[in-house]
Amino acid sequence: MNILEKIVLHKRKEISQAKANIAARELELFPAFSRTGNSLSGQLRKENSTGIIAEFKRKSPSKGTINDRVQVEEVTLAYAQAGAAGLSVLTDEEFFGGDADDLKLARKSNPQTPILRKDFIVDEYQILEAKAWGADVILLIAACLSPEEIKHLGQFAQSLNLEVLLEVHDQEELERSLNPYLNLVGVNNRDLKTFQVSVDTSLQLVEQIPNEFVKVSESGLSSVETIHQLYAAGYRGFLIGENFMKTPVPGNALADLVGGLQYVTL
Repeated sequence: MNILEKIVLHKRKEISQAKANIAARELELFPAFSRTGNSLSGQLRKENSTGIIAEFKRKSPSKGTINDRVQVEEVTLAYAQAGAAGLSVLTDEEFFGGDADDLKLARKSNPQTPILRKDFIVDEYQILEAKAWGADVILLIAACLSPEEIKHLGQFAQSLNLEVLLEVHDQEELERSLNPYLNLVGVNNRDLKTFQVSVDTSLQLVEQIPNEFVKVSESGLSSVETIHQLYAAGYRGFLIGENFMKTPVPGNALADLVGGLQYVTL
């Protein structure tokens, strides 16, 4: 069993317990459930957008603890003030050290900034949770879902006015997963089998992603030059987590990157 299979197996147990604790109809009564969402795809398409989706992540299976000494409210607010086009908040507790409160607190601190619920979505119930906790976007990972599941969950999310980011790792996942119920397509530069990271993956797949979807590059992004290269290739979103979170003050790390972008013609 690989790490993704292990995570999904654990996730399904979590979902069963969550359903026993809070019924789906109760989630629909949460105050945030009726709020009007912020569009991440719209934000990324703006001419003056930095394109950066800044992530709050305490740990990961491949890196262990990254930063458990910072507060989600402070970090996400600093991200937004430094120019983040959107925020990504991990809500998986077992493997990434996040939880629902992280998303709720990020939303409270950043009412106008698009927020992605970063988790392993395999059930409609998690999409209801995302809406109830204040997310604007959900992530669907092609590596752990069938094409039919991606289409069904994407359609359900959009029916709740949530945007959908599809994540793929290679051409095969991309070709089998595209459907009309997506807003953004992300290419994860991390090989799930080796954990090696290469932006060549994004560059090789960009022409195969239809232009109706906002193109997002994920993982391994740390330099102004790399973002410039990916922007020129057609990407408008750049999801960055670890490279910010591994510093003592993640917001400052983003501010430094945004400052560097000002000296490069995109």
